[in-house]
Amino acid sequence: MRHLITTDDLSSEEIENLFADAESYLLKPPPKLLQNRLVITLFFENSTRTRSSFEIAAKKLGADVVHLDVARSSTKKGETLYDTAANLNAMGPDAIVVRHAQSGTPYQISRHVDCAIFNAGDGAHAHPSQALLDLFTIKRHFDSDIEGKKIAIVGDIKNSRVANSNMRLLPRFGIEITLVAPPHFMPETDFPSTSRLEDVLDDVDIIMSLRTQTERHAHPIYASLKDYAADYCITKELIGERDILLLHPGPVHRNIDIDDAMLADPRCKVLEQVRNGVAVRMAALKKLILANG
Repeated sequence: MRHLITTDDLSSEEIENLFADAESYLLKPPPKLLQNRLVITLFFENSTRTRSSFEIAAKKLGADVVHLDVARSSTKKGETLYDTAANLNAMGPDAIVVRHAQSGTPYQISRHVDCAIFNAGDGAHAHPSQALLDLFTIKRHFDSDIEGKKIAIVGDIKNSRVANSNMRLLPRFGIEITLVAPPHFMPETDFPSTSRLEDVLDDVDIIMSLRTQTERHAHPIYASLKDYAADYCITKELIGERDILLLHPGPVHRNIDIDDAMLADPRCKVLEQVRNGVAVRMAALKKLILANG
């Protein structure tokens, strides 16, 4: 049984093959490769982009999609998560897409089902499909010439599953990472790091800005997000004329993570990431569902 729990579940060759499929899906409508297949989305945390991206990806491939309303599900009535998984498994899905606030939950569910599990984000642990679409966006921008490219990951790195997945994935493809964050947002790491955004601007090809994960903070760290923005907002004035690719996993806190001017700048690929995300998730759904029979 194959799952996508972390980016380590795929070899580099498999990722390149996924990207070839994703590229083809951007160019022309795909065949209904997953017709008569069933995908269940199980989101214990709120999500707009990731959930809709997976659901659209599945429907574009012809799959039927059922979303479980967790607020009204049996887990709210005392049923354990694993009983829920077992009951869903008994309905015969071909894949379950899971998001949960607790790290490790998708892996635990994968032990109780007979279908592919896709991790759509578990706590601060991993968000593999986001990292894959980020890498895909970078490769497309640089015409696959990414060996030795340098990226600054900026913001609430310690609490970011997106950062964790990218820190695992990007170095496999030759991309050099520097972490930029205030000390309380910086994890223990072997990556080069700094607390000053200005230190890296003349040395990087890509900036990945992150959303401040206020919901994961035990105590307020900044008096206001504007205080954080004063040091870490990516502004057009700050970037100037530098040829830097700007990414963000969304949702963007406008004028906190990135200012309005940079969001409208062609160097900012936030909406392109969303578009690419559907194609990459289509490729991942196709691979795992068809591989599992």
